[in-house]
Amino acid sequence: MSERMLWFERKFSFDLPAWMFPNVLERLRGTPVRVEERARAFRREILTLRDGDGWSMQEHAGHLLDLEPLGFGRLEDYEARAEVLRAADTQNRRTYEARHNERPMQEIIDALRRERAEFVGRLEGAGEELILREAVHPRLQKPMRLLDLLFFIAEHDDHHIAHMTRLGRMHSDARAAHES
Repeated sequence: MSERMLWFERKFSFDLPAWMFPNVLERLRGTPVRVEERARAFRREILTLRDGDGWSMQEHAGHLLDLEPLGFGRLEDYEARAEVLRAADTQNRRTYEARHNERPMQEIIDALRRERAEFVGRLEGAGEELILREAVHPRLQKPMRLLDLLFFIAEHDDHHIAHMTRLGRMHSDARAAHES
């Protein structure tokens, strides 16, 4: 398999048609279910096992939870017709300080499920004018519509879920090799 691209190196072209809004919303709605699906197969010691300096499966899940307030804030930016969206903490201090490995994974999943359901619920009634409203993304330095932001969040979710999958495989393969 090819090496995964770092999130901050990704380039985006925002050209989804407005009719894709419900599809993107479903991706966002499904994130907690997919995180739980990945986590269900592993015991706590695997979920909290780090890959060197990289995050554990549980920390990747916690990171998605940590970013929910940013999504809400940026939705508020669109609603307020801000020209520039609020910036993310690119150092991910919240995730590093949260100590997610010390919490039960189900607690993280349940919190992510609640937060994401509220976020999607706020979006479900969005009209086309709001969906297509633009603001500049501060890191990418390019205009993005609300629809584009939601796609960006869904891609970010998938990026971390893919890391969880990779870690699960890596730790399972290492354990199998150790036991044989």
